[in-house]
Amino acid sequence: MTTQLPTVHILYENAAWLPPLTDALKEVGFPIRLWPINSGIIDPSEEPPEGLWVNRISPSSHTRGHDHSVGLTREILAWLRAHRRRVINGLDAFELEMSKLRQDIALRRHGILTPKTVLAVGRDQILDAAERFEGAFITKHNQGGKGLGIRKFDSRHSLQAYLDSPDFDEGPDGKIILQEYIEAAEPVITRVEIVGGKVIFAMNSSTEEGFELCPSDACQLGDAPQVCPGEATSDKFKPVALASDDPLLRNYLRFCALEGVEIAGIEFITDRNGERYTYDVNGTTNYSSGVERAVGLEGMKVFAQYLRDMAGCASVERAA
Repeated sequence: MTTQLPTVHILYENAAWLPPLTDALKEVGFPIRLWPINSGIIDPSEEPPEGLWVNRISPSSHTRGHDHSVGLTREILAWLRAHRRRVINGLDAFELEMSKLRQDIALRRHGILTPKTVLAVGRDQILDAAERFEGAFITKHNQGGKGLGIRKFDSRHSLQAYLDSPDFDEGPDGKIILQEYIEAAEPVITRVEIVGGKVIFAMNSSTEEGFELCPSDACQLGDAPQVCPGEATSDKFKPVALASDDPLLRNYLRFCALEGVEIAGIEFITDRNGERYTYDVNGTTNYSSGVERAVGLEGMKVFAQYLRDMAGCASVERAA
């Protein structure tokens, strides 16, 4: 007798990222319901539909005209938690992804090395924060994605010129992160993909053309939406082998387990002395099909199988 799988409810704001996930879920037999999140109504007295819930709301949603996605998702996840729905990357994981500062605090709590990080709000406070760095530093949005707001500065003076220019972008909420600049041994960052408590692969992303490093094929299409996604792969993403007993990977898995993060792409940079600094946790992770072909697996299929394996406990929320 075939067991009826629960409906997978997907909270999303970027439809371009959906096909790899929805195709993988359909392949293993899940019914799917899509929930576009930018406007809506929540009645706390109403029961949410039964099933598995997957949170795919990105911190960069405001850059696609979805200014209310993040705020509304916070309330939806609280509603789902109150009714004990099973949520993948629920409220705790979401709050972590929406704040680079909270990521730094949590990573440090787990003994994971991070660059010196300071948050500031206000022009004068941002300039004062720059005085806390002895060498070069970068700025970024506290709620960021796609490399938003990342700029390198060598002095308070150069930062001041930027803050007073029309190019300055304070991000969606005015919170600016200043972070120690780590001079990499090579112009790459390494991203470790984790699904359900397991590392599925790691890859290097080239930073030679900047820091917009979303690996999704849809993000590589740029201004050529007519191109088949399979032709949109980029040479800037390449698989890298890391030892299965690497202590940093063990720390990442412990971090995810204790912080309620079930799917993530965690990024680190290696300096000229071989020290590895972790600086970003991406819960709304995407995969490069070129890297997937090279390693012989598809990330969303691994995720769909993870959901299939635990579908029997859909009514118990573990990662809210």
